[in-house]
Amino acid sequence: MQCFLIEYTLIMTIQDYISAHKARFMEEWASLIRIPSVSCQAEHKADMLRCAERWKELLLSAGCQRAEVLPSSGNPFVYAEYKSQIKNQKSQIPIPTVLVYSHYDVMPVEPLDQWKSDPWEPDIRDGRLYARGADDDKGQAMIQAKAFEYLVHEGLMACNVKFIFEGEEEIGSPSLEAFLEDHKDLLKADIILVSDTSMIGKDTPSITTGLRGLAYWQIEVDGPNRDLHSGHFGGAVKNPINALCEMLSQIVDKEGRITIPGFYDDVLPIPEAEREMIAQIPFSQEKYNAAIDVDDVFGEVGYSTLERNSCRPSFDVCGIWGGYTGEGSKTVLPSKAFAKVSCRLVANQDHEKISQAFINYLQTIKPDGVRLTITPMHGGQGYVCPIDIPAYKAAEHGFEIAFGKRPLAARRGGSIPIIAAFESILGCKTILMGFGLEQNAIHSPNESMDLEVWEKGIIAVTEFYQQYAKNHK
Repeated sequence: MQCFLIEYTLIMTIQDYISAHKARFMEEWASLIRIPSVSCQAEHKADMLRCAERWKELLLSAGCQRAEVLPSSGNPFVYAEYKSQIKNQKSQIPIPTVLVYSHYDVMPVEPLDQWKSDPWEPDIRDGRLYARGADDDKGQAMIQAKAFEYLVHEGLMACNVKFIFEGEEEIGSPSLEAFLEDHKDLLKADIILVSDTSMIGKDTPSITTGLRGLAYWQIEVDGPNRDLHSGHFGGAVKNPINALCEMLSQIVDKEGRITIPGFYDDVLPIPEAEREMIAQIPFSQEKYNAAIDVDDVFGEVGYSTLERNSCRPSFDVCGIWGGYTGEGSKTVLPSKAFAKVSCRLVANQDHEKISQAFINYLQTIKPDGVRLTITPMHGGQGYVCPIDIPAYKAAEHGFEIAFGKRPLAARRGGSIPIIAAFESILGCKTILMGFGLEQNAIHSPNESMDLEVWEKGIIAVTEFYQQYAKNHK
């Protein structure tokens, strides 16, 4: 029997559906949280499989026609799918396919003494659910699952839907790219939908439209064959720490520009329309400074703070060490110095190209008298999503219906390298439809999820599917 899209007025509304099934929703969410799926700790290896199996059960019960746990070189993946029989009366447009990505692994809970409740047992207080994974990403994944369940249950799901949940996101997704390459046909889709990001605020909904890339290195500077007496050798032998500091001080100039030759060759300007939208984001420079206890900020001349920390590249020394740092004094000229440094990159910059350019540059500015070893640690590409494609417009519509106002398009300064991998391997864009808030304290003790936002998230994703099915091209 052929089905057609129908209006919400003829069926149970999403708000009514949430109310009618809320107790079950919460228990299913809790069943995931109670599994300590910490991917970076070997003791939880069996928990990873348990959590994957639980997601398989939940996705089947939500309406998927197929679900299975698939092996990888690391922790298993969960794959599920639903094929819609609904056709849009208004056009002959093929049914679109949405690939929903999430992860079921979580961060460690330590330090335990800073938790106000058991991190593996959900605790609801003050309108929030507290637990590890409450937001990142079991809570946000449940938003996706419950929006999907509602549409299938009410006969409204007009998209084909595929789910792919991994168990290694918190350790850098080491198995993901190979899995994507091996399962290209299985994962083929028109758009990828991810709920693993945040909004500007509860009253300021936003869609993440860009993420910065990353390049990271460790630097070792070697001088004499042993630590030397600074009285006997100081002023006569090059100090490796001094040499390291000399090099690092040359990477960023007084105007906040990175001096690596060719660094900006592929950096695209921020579109004026996007700069205007960034300017609408509620922001107080005074409050920003006070929150981190600085009297002023520094960055690339010609850009605001919000543009600098999201749309422009940066260079930072993440750690530096060498010589004697113990109690009291020890007058030595150290034999070695070390640093860990990183660049946040923007879309169109290739992290491997930048990595080599950095290595070449440091070799040219290395002072005589020391030896230099630079080891690339890891990296990833940046990502920008166009704001004029049907899927973005559908997400924008979903937020507007759920939160009562149009969401802002906002790039984020962090990096999620897997998003760029999705585009390069699967050939489709990703919509970052996240519902986290800064106060959710992901990765920290007392992680939580605002329950009002969680319910609005379900509504927003429901509306996304309805709108995308109507306007997909």
